[in-house]
Amino acid sequence: MANSKITFTRLSGNPLMSTHPRPTPDRIAGALERTRRLGDGFVRQSIGDAVTAACARFGDRIAIEVFERGERATYAGFGALTHRYAHALSAMDIGKGDRVGLMLPNRLAYPALFIALARLGAVHVPVNTRYTPGEIAYVLEDSGARLLLHDAEYSQVIAGLPDDLRAQITIADVAEGGGAFDRIAADAPDTPLDSTATPDDLANIQYTSGTTGFPKGCMLTHDYWLVLARAAIAWDAQPARRILSAQPYFYMDPQWITLKALLTGATLVIAPGLSSSRFLDWILDHRIEWCMFPLLMTRQPPRPEEAQTALKQVATFGWPPETCRAFRRRFGVTAREAFGMTEIGLGTWMPPELNDMYDSGSVGFAAPCRETTIRDEAGQPVKPGETGELWVRGRSIFQGYWNRPEANAEVFRDGGWFRTGDLFRADEDGALYLVGRLKDMIRRSQENIAAREVEAAVCALPGIEDAAAVAVPDPVRGEEVKIYVQLKNSVAREAVPVEAILDHARQHLAKFKVPRYIAYVDDFPRTASNKIEKKTLVAGVEDLRLGAFDAEDGIWR
Repeated sequence: MANSKITFTRLSGNPLMSTHPRPTPDRIAGALERTRRLGDGFVRQSIGDAVTAACARFGDRIAIEVFERGERATYAGFGALTHRYAHALSAMDIGKGDRVGLMLPNRLAYPALFIALARLGAVHVPVNTRYTPGEIAYVLEDSGARLLLHDAEYSQVIAGLPDDLRAQITIADVAEGGGAFDRIAADAPDTPLDSTATPDDLANIQYTSGTTGFPKGCMLTHDYWLVLARAAIAWDAQPARRILSAQPYFYMDPQWITLKALLTGATLVIAPGLSSSRFLDWILDHRIEWCMFPLLMTRQPPRPEEAQTALKQVATFGWPPETCRAFRRRFGVTAREAFGMTEIGLGTWMPPELNDMYDSGSVGFAAPCRETTIRDEAGQPVKPGETGELWVRGRSIFQGYWNRPEANAEVFRDGGWFRTGDLFRADEDGALYLVGRLKDMIRRSQENIAAREVEAAVCALPGIEDAAAVAVPDPVRGEEVKIYVQLKNSVAREAVPVEAILDHARQHLAKFKVPRYIAYVDDFPRTASNKIEKKTLVAGVEDLRLGAFDAEDGIWR
């Protein structure tokens, strides 16, 4: 709930046009009351205490399997590893409140370090492994990280960090026994450290892309993560024994999925990263019973062996109603919709008691420990059926953006309400439907890309006067990035060819942010305040690919 800002769901159906059977008002009221009671019953504790209890309870069970690396740990072994890592971090002078960057692939060390940092009361700062040296430096400098632990495979990009930053922080590799950190951890005891971590202490500064164009760090507490994990557990119709996590750990989703698995005694099966061609094989080969099922995977051709999956339930975020119904017919498993984002965790869910609404197009009602309201531009509540911005408040939503008082003032309102920036409607029963989004973001293959960040990078190329990044609908990736470029008056297009723009973008942006489509314009439509009017720019254009250079196919369309 994925670094870039993660929004779990996107466009859904129109509540006023839905013909899906409706539960009675009494059933809905009963379900919402159970949701409230669930949240009231969630225990407040630190992540370290929660994991310690789980490891003691489930000792000899397999806690984690990283199948492509051949790594496996029992609950007792995983708990001991987190203690050794905590001692090693302490030996490196890391303590409560210190920020530590982690730049690792999906391997056993990542969840172990996540828990070890929590045990110390230190703050985990995930670093996107696709970042350029400049983007890594931004996150480390902004967070004030004292230590960066990285996998040896990223040594080359780490070597590109500015010298002044390298002089300010400690950088150590984690190389499966041969790295600087591993040598310290090898001799560390596996006994618990004294910890003063509390539920309200920071556990993460999770970086998300924002409309300002520069990632903002969301301050997330121990209780934030445990509320999210326990809500996910309560959502299950039946416990899952084998849970798949396939996203990179620098996203938020693997972190709460790890806690969900550990708190229930399940085996967490960690994949190297999402793969449309291999995902179903993982489900089958590893007898997965629960996973987040990416929309992209539903577009893979059906296979006869699908009937043999062990799936009991999947979490699905962003699926249209017809896709949910087709999935149920294809796999015999119910797809459950929700809405969330890094700042609030799980904001809405469809309560388990309302299973006849699972593919209605609604993202449900307020999740445990959450309240929701839909407001107009003046901050007043809207009527059922009217569109407005969703506001959310509740226990342990994020504490705000790290060192961003102006951004915090923009998104928080009296009463603890957080403005999501997403447009919603509610029907007469209070069921919520996502309509769209207010923010200038592009959603490409589960990555949220700030248009302004792409524009700023492209505009830094000499000869470019201005640029505008927009989303182009794509059947595979959801959206692709298109950049419109206006050159300076005296500059010819031959002087700034698309190849130069792409080369420049690749040097300054992570791969997933580099525009696929490039188009030149003589001028931009503008507002009275001289801002580019993107709605006018794309108005009436049926196919935004036409007239643009397609960097993936290497052709002008």
